[in-house]
Amino acid sequence: MPAMTNEQLEHFEYFGFVTAEGVIDPERVIDPVVDEYAGVLDTLADELYEQGKISSRHDDLEFGERMVQVYEESDEIHQQYFDFSLPQKGVTEDTPFWAGPAVFNAMTSPDLLDAVESFIGPEIYSNPVQHIRIKIPESRSPRDHLGRVKFGVTPWHQDMGVVTPDADDSFILTVWYPLMDANEENGCLQVIPGSHRDEELLLHCPGGKKVLGSLHVPESEFEVGKAVPVPLKKGDALFMTKYTIHSSLPNISDRVRFSMDLRYNPVGQSTGRTSFPGFVARSRSNPENELRDPATWNQMWTETRDRLAVNDDAWFNRWDGTDPLCA
Repeated sequence: MPAMTNEQLEHFEYFGFVTAEGVIDPERVIDPVVDEYAGVLDTLADELYEQGKISSRHDDLEFGERMVQVYEESDEIHQQYFDFSLPQKGVTEDTPFWAGPAVFNAMTSPDLLDAVESFIGPEIYSNPVQHIRIKIPESRSPRDHLGRVKFGVTPWHQDMGVVTPDADDSFILTVWYPLMDANEENGCLQVIPGSHRDEELLLHCPGGKKVLGSLHVPESEFEVGKAVPVPLKKGDALFMTKYTIHSSLPNISDRVRFSMDLRYNPVGQSTGRTSFPGFVARSRSNPENELRDPATWNQMWTETRDRLAVNDDAWFNRWDGTDPLCA
């Protein structure tokens, strides 16, 4: 893909986000990722079947429906089996994660890095704030004791809000793209256009009774009514600033929403999550510094898991939840 156009870059500067079609090659890049995750699902289904948590391995179903069936029948969310990051607490020596070669190749796709280079320049660092997002239909999702969907809607937040203050001066670019078409029905992202302009980090509150799960910006702090959904086709990508307020819509469809959530910053700038391993994805000045071996990347995460399992005192969160707006 060619570099981003001036029109796209101007849209990004003015609105805090921009989309681009055909950034990721579906057959060469995305399909191998889905195939790789099908293998992870094989392993998970085998384990759950042996534990008596599911009645069948359901290997006669296509990937998305099999994922839904396994989650629904086991009444559990198995996000960590598929994620290529680690949890922020409770890491053990056998905490699962998946850092496979197809995922690595998707993160370092030349076409994607060409687009990223348009925003942050030729020295590109793969920031370890990164996730795979697998959200099954809410109608079939496991729920907590209060009846709330587990791993459902991602609440309103700024990506700057989930990193530590050492990255306050870093240029962190968010890249979000679906591995299957994402629309308003199955839970695409929605953004608040222009919410980045003041470069102000808003208050983020920990999850609780009102909002399940992750950090979120109280809706009293911005104009929710300005929200714009951002549907994307397989192969398209969304780029956002670290201050752009965004969330996801609920998955009210009958199919999985499957996406990658990546970050990049210029080499030499802090990632805001220094306990996790990043790497040089592209360096025009020193190409020998680029990481090109997916096995090395996997080993970096394995060593990080081993370290955190022994000394799990890493700092990930600048928020303590004591502000009255978080009550």
